Amino acid sequence: MTCPGPQLAVNRRDFLARGGLGFGSLALASLLAQETPLAGAEQSNGSHNPLGPKPPHFAPQATSVIFLFMAGGPSQMETFDPKPLLNRLHGQPVPESFGEIKTQRTTEASLLLGSKRTFRPQGDSGQVMSDLFPHLGTEADQIAVIRSLRAESIVHAPALYQMNTGRTLMGHPSLGAWLLYGLGSENENLPAYVVMLDPDGTTVGGPPCWGSGYFPPVFQGTLFRPGETPIIDLYPSDGRSRTRQRQSLDLLKSLNQIGRRPDDAQLLSRLATYELAFRMQTEAPEAVDLNQETEQTRRLYGADQEPTAEFGRRCLMARRLVERGVRFVQLYSGGGPGNMTWDGHGDIEENHLRMAGQTDKPIAGLLKDLKQRGLLDTTLVIWAGEFGRTPMSQGKTGRDHSPFGFSAWMAGGGIQGGRSVGATDEIGLRAVERPIHVRDFHATILHQLGLDQEELTFLHDGREEKLTDIGGQVIQEIL
Repeated sequence: MTCPGPQLAVNRRDFLARGGLGFGSLALASLLAQETPLAGAEQSNGSHNPLGPKPPHFAPQATSVIFLFMAGGPSQMETFDPKPLLNRLHGQPVPESFGEIKTQRTTEASLLLGSKRTFRPQGDSGQVMSDLFPHLGTEADQIAVIRSLRAESIVHAPALYQMNTGRTLMGHPSLGAWLLYGLGSENENLPAYVVMLDPDGTTVGGPPCWGSGYFPPVFQGTLFRPGETPIIDLYPSDGRSRTRQRQSLDLLKSLNQIGRRPDDAQLLSRLATYELAFRMQTEAPEAVDLNQETEQTRRLYGADQEPTAEFGRRCLMARRLVERGVRFVQLYSGGGPGNMTWDGHGDIEENHLRMAGQTDKPIAGLLKDLKQRGLLDTTLVIWAGEFGRTPMSQGKTGRDHSPFGFSAWMAGGGIQGGRSVGATDEIGLRAVERPIHVRDFHATILHQLGLDQEELTFLHDGREEKLTDIGGQVIQEIL
């Protein structure tokens, strides 16, 4: 019995006829595309602004954010979390009841280190704060202190990534990038997301702390330089007129349309950046010109004297930027290695006196100025570092890293000031009352800007990514 050969479904004549009709369909689609733009073509022609304003998920309390990032890890025991028992146990080993402890350089065998700071109730609310912040104490009724924040990593870079992006690994979009992705910007002539580093250097984590991760690059933060000239090369070095610049950009845009995919995020971002740089020439010089402020305002921020002048100028510039519709401004206190930040390994007292001395008056001035101008209601101000410090001493006078329970605060933007939430144990080691994870911290920020953490998603590698990953709980007690 012979096996029959393969049976042809169509003969040669049918195949050519059907194939020819198929190629004709492709040609027709190409011709139609020249006359009728396909879906998403508003992005392909470069006219679409990916940072244009977008509606929130629900009515927001805040429209912009100023994030005061205390890089290095401020100590909760020296700032917002008094621990009388810690002072009484100074120089003794950690009691066994606190269990096993292991950080980078300390264990439960390390001796406890009491705090030299004095804590007093401040304002009508009686908010308890350290004497490191005499100026901020006058604004105690504006701030809500979180005393039970917790994170995952005892190492600077992963902890910086988590506080800025929600994850301990680099490569995820930063908080500012998520806000731009969800809300866009109200001012197309200024960067929507501005980062101002400490003049002593960048943070240990570097650019991933303000990067766009797997988002299009247009959502990443724009660095402003320290000093009198935050934006360099604002005008063309060859002296071209604005008309000539406009013609060059239009030519570049038309050339980029040739053979380009409509979903080319890299090229779209580059085109948007060129357009922003062109438009910034009209508004950015005025926005960053602090000489337009009165002498009284500059004094309020401490911008007229040392050691507050540098950080005070940046705080004042942050107010000018959010006043002009910039969505997210992040200021770093502390840059470069070790003791140049809030990283008080060697001498916590010297370190925190110096760092607080640079920032206390400017931050208090920022809150006062925002309030006077009616901007505090719509501007969420955040103060936090990447983790806290250990109650045990490193050496004789320093403290090691501790992510197990530390302090942060929020003000403005619908936050109920004069309140505190959560608590650490009696020596300030672990969050024991109302532990609040970084995910909860981020969920609260999104909530105040009218964004639902469950709806703000981005499809990446087959997974709907969120800033809060597996989800956080909004901190209702401070709203």
